Amino acid sequence: MASQPRLSDLRRAKFARRLPAALSELAGPKHGPVRLPLHLAWSGLTTFDLDQPRLRMSYYRIVLAEGQHDDLVQYLDRDLLASLWPTLRTLVSRDVREVWESAFGELADSARAAA
Repeated sequence: MASQPRLSDLRRAKFARRLPAALSELAGPKHGPVRLPLHLAWSGLTTFDLDQPRLRMSYYRIVLAEGQHDDLVQYLDRDLLASLWPTLRTLVSRDVREVWESAFGELADSARAAA
């Protein structure tokens, strides 16, 4: 009898399927107000001013947790993600954090450097 996959393995696989091939694909906005579609921001705020640190962090948490591949590429910016990662990694789920750091060593490196 085959063993059932663990729930965390299923969640990680779901997040891994969404990843871009490289961080350089992330070409989203860096400044100003951005309105997220309802399939991402379905509860609460839908417009985030990326020039405000708290709103920027909330925006990134939402897109990382809810975004499909095309959303990640459209709404995340490589440089912003890298600069936010040392703090952002503590605000996202363990599954999201481990998938992104496993796929992109530079994120794991930036987290270690900031520690």
